[in-house]
Amino acid sequence: MHPAGLAAAGTPRQPSKRRVPVSQPGVADPHQLFDDTSSAQSRSYGAQRAPGGLGYPAASASPQPAFLADPVSNMAMAYGSSLAAQGKELVDKNIDRFIPVTKLKYYFAVDTMYVGKKLGLLFFPYLHQDWEVQYQQDTPVAPRFDVNAPDLYIPAMAFITYVLVAGLALGTQDRFSPDLLGLQASSALAWLTVEVLAILLSLYLVTVNTDLTTVDLVAFLGYKYVGMIGGVLMGLLFGKTGYYLVLGWCCVSIFVFMIRTLRLKILAEAAAEGIPVRGARNQLRMYLTMAVAAAQPLLMYWLTFHLVR
Repeated sequence: MHPAGLAAAGTPRQPSKRRVPVSQPGVADPHQLFDDTSSAQSRSYGAQRAPGGLGYPAASASPQPAFLADPVSNMAMAYGSSLAAQGKELVDKNIDRFIPVTKLKYYFAVDTMYVGKKLGLLFFPYLHQDWEVQYQQDTPVAPRFDVNAPDLYIPAMAFITYVLVAGLALGTQDRFSPDLLGLQASSALAWLTVEVLAILLSLYLVTVNTDLTTVDLVAFLGYKYVGMIGGVLMGLLFGKTGYYLVLGWCCVSIFVFMIRTLRLKILAEAAAEGIPVRGARNQLRMYLTMAVAAAQPLLMYWLTFHLVR
């Protein structure tokens, strides 16, 4: 055997090493069919996530909304605000011309003691002596300090209570309906409006210079609802007899109350002098006072007689 062949047979054969070309960055592999873009996408995705934090894009750095940055929008908002302010001022002026809204707080400045004394005065005006309204620096004091001062709390609460009592009376007679109750409330308001307008027209025709305002008239004319409530309640408890007895007492009481209250408002000149003036104008004032006082019992009966059967 050939020695070279023996040497080759005795020595194990080493595997041949194949040189693999190393790819350089930026140089594509010649044997690769498609470009690998996963690394580029991952890098770009990481760059997008970095500012936002949770995978969301970062918010705009400008905190001012886009529509506020527009000068036209700013001008429109300023113009609208000025128009709203002017409109509010115009409405306030026109309302105060007819209804003194700013002075309504005076008529609701009451307390529990005043309400109790006023109700006693409405039911028993014969025991009261001093009917003069107290003033402080040419301004009448609040009702809670003077029982003779007019208020709107008692008339408002009495009107609401009257409507509720009317609904109760209609319900006990199986005649209740929302339409009938609304008619009852609207009728009471309509008669009150007619009274106020008639008195204002009469004061204008008689040319009476008085400090009696429209709100004062509403307050004085609204006190009759207290007697109406008492009459209807007694009618529900004791029938027609109780209704006529209590309503008759309340009618006489409201008549006396209105005479002694309005004579100081309408007959201010004669009351201040302390002597009766027999002029024609003062007689007209006296007749007007008597007519307003006499209308209260008539309306009290007209608005309640059908509620008691």
